[in-house]
Amino acid sequence: MKWDELSEQPCLISRSLAVIGDRWTLLILRELFFGVRRFDVIKENLGISRTVVAERLSVLVEEGVLRKEAYCERPLRHEYRLTRKGLDLYPILLTLFDWSRKHYPVEEGLPVIHVHRSCGKPTTPLLTCSECGEELTARNVEARPGPGHRPLTELRLRTH
Repeated sequence: MKWDELSEQPCLISRSLAVIGDRWTLLILRELFFGVRRFDVIKENLGISRTVVAERLSVLVEEGVLRKEAYCERPLRHEYRLTRKGLDLYPILLTLFDWSRKHYPVEEGLPVIHVHRSCGKPTTPLLTCSECGEELTARNVEARPGPGHRPLTELRLRTH
């Protein structure tokens, strides 16, 4: 399967990866969640080419993950803001950060600590069932075919 065909797959993970699935996009999103909004600062912080930043930002705007807002008229300059769709990606980045914290620790200690504003305490993500509140894990959740499932796809779901 080619990269540009991901968005047409019935798999929801494939469709998501078509938008956010490369390393630079995730790092650009990290910068935005840290409060960086301007093109040149994103480029400088990541140390990547203008072309790469422009391409990734363009896709995120086109997909509705970001919106552009002018902050200077002459010359025209924009900053990038997360939309509701973009803000909904925060749990993914927080969970990825936590996974890395567990499996690739930094010898000097955590570079960032996530603090819950309401209680003021450091926190880590916890996925819970929307119905009973129990923690969700790979061992206690199963994927079952849904109404949009295509039996002829390569998607294999455990059914037991």
